[in-house]
Amino acid sequence: MPLGSTTYHFASLDELLIAALRQVNRVCLADFARWVEGIDPAAPLAEEVARFIEEALAGDRARRELEYELYLTALRREAVRPIAAECLDEMVRVLGRRIGDVRTARAVVALTDGLLLQHLLTGQPFDPASVRAGLAGVLG
Repeated sequence: MPLGSTTYHFASLDELLIAALRQVNRVCLADFARWVEGIDPAAPLAEEVARFIEEALAGDRARRELEYELYLTALRREAVRPIAAECLDEMVRVLGRRIGDVRTARAVVALTDGLLLQHLLTGQPFDPASVRAGLAGVLG
């Protein structure tokens, strides 16, 4: 995108980052909501979370990396922080409504974030059995 286009539409870098993160969040939240709707209530939650992570890692890696780059921008840019927090809060709300426990939902969202980020950073192959076993130990 030409620099002139960005400066015409956005008064500051923060405005551009906020708009980009809002767009990424819309797609991310839609994907997350689809996964939540597809959770099998008869299956262990650890199994369902491992399935989500596996599907997320099998998708477009460049898109995932961009999502995390924008998300982590909130660490250094205070104006962006509320947008990142809104997304996390919405994920917790959606999952909490489905599983009936907001505290567990917050833990699942945090675990999911951590596992996805670790796999993106290390490039290690995803081992669903190890993740399921680890999550089962944490989630009970």
